[in-house]
Amino acid sequence: MSYLKRHPRWLLALQLGVLCMLAGVATGHYLQSGISATWLLLVLIIAVCGGAVFSLFVQQQKQSTAVIRALVNGDSSLRLSPSHPLHQEYDEIRHTLQAARFKAEQQAQFFQALLLHIDLAVLVCDSEGQVIESNPAVSRLLGKPISTVSELEHLGELILSCDTHLKSSAPWQHGEQQDTLSVQISVAQIQGQIRKVITLTSIHNALINKEQQAYKRLTQVLTHEVANSITPLSSIAQSCRGLLPESLCFDDEDDKGDLLLALDTLAARTEHLGEFITRFRAISSLPRPSLNATALAPILERLVTLHQRQLEQAGIRCELKVSTHLLVMLDAGQVEQVLINLFTNAIQAIEQTLALQPHSIEAPVIVLTLAQNEAQQVYVEIQDNGPGVEPHVIDMMFVPFFTTKQQGSGIGLSLSRQIMVSHGGDLIYIRKPQGACFRCVFG
Repeated sequence: MSYLKRHPRWLLALQLGVLCMLAGVATGHYLQSGISATWLLLVLIIAVCGGAVFSLFVQQQKQSTAVIRALVNGDSSLRLSPSHPLHQEYDEIRHTLQAARFKAEQQAQFFQALLLHIDLAVLVCDSEGQVIESNPAVSRLLGKPISTVSELEHLGELILSCDTHLKSSAPWQHGEQQDTLSVQISVAQIQGQIRKVITLTSIHNALINKEQQAYKRLTQVLTHEVANSITPLSSIAQSCRGLLPESLCFDDEDDKGDLLLALDTLAARTEHLGEFITRFRAISSLPRPSLNATALAPILERLVTLHQRQLEQAGIRCELKVSTHLLVMLDAGQVEQVLINLFTNAIQAIEQTLALQPHSIEAPVIVLTLAQNEAQQVYVEIQDNGPGVEPHVIDMMFVPFFTTKQQGSGIGLSLSRQIMVSHGGDLIYIRKPQGACFRCVFG
């Protein structure tokens, strides 16, 4: 019986068969007993009515099937005829589905617009690492579109191995530029399928700012404490030197000379330390840059002119390569100081190498490059073909006080980087096959 309910055509065929059987019985009875023509007409009417009902039922069933199929495919333009027994119910269902579909489309458009406009890089992948959805911020952050998380190297391994929620950070190499990414992974099961939602954001600048703030606080404490101790020492040494009478006699005249030398040395060294503290205070008291739209090419030309005599004396050739003339918001005085510091370091590195090994560099050269990187940021690059930087020094070169020079203070690179960070950019070291290469990136 349940089968017949699910298949009304069979039920109607059964009913039609019963009608035909009754018509046959009536006809046979007429032939045997000679029943009047009224019975024969009645049987024919019943047969015709049964056929009409069957035809109407088949037509309504075909209409219902076509309308439901159209509704399943998202087409709600087809409707049941007003005479159809399910006309009212179908309209209610159609309106409900239309409202649900409209609401779902609104939500999808909202989330799509949200993903397009936010700077947070968002990836959605399956359990195999195939990317299902991503927003444009992914390409901007990583430097390329991603179709599978295996393209993310160590980040991809982290994502694939994660089977629960995770928040971490990881280094990322974007071209020649180092970056640090904050990675957050959420794992969910949607309709029986594993989905991983990954958000990526750069925290490189935030880390550098925190580092610079820590250096500033440390510098302020050290300079304050050291300056408070050095100032009275210098004053006392000079006072003692002045209080010594010329007629003061010692058992040994050398003792008097040693005392005078000690006081002079103490006064001189405390004076030098005072000057050092004054220079070091520049790290913690760097004024905010006064930004103006400036062309960098003239600054580089002045830089070469300023060092032209020194370059000629050292036998160093300088090349200037300019591939962009975009204006950059910067403080010309501060940026020029950074470039002078880097250019001077390059000259000194080549001079020191040639002094120790005169023929170690065949054609000493310093290359100044003004260009744009893949992120369309303007940068100035200073590269020499000297000895380069030792690998163990690279991680420490921007730390205040750290230096490899005998007469160095360990302030120059730290101060230069702080100036670039205050401009919304960065000062980074680029590894090259030969020589040292520093890049000033402007935000």
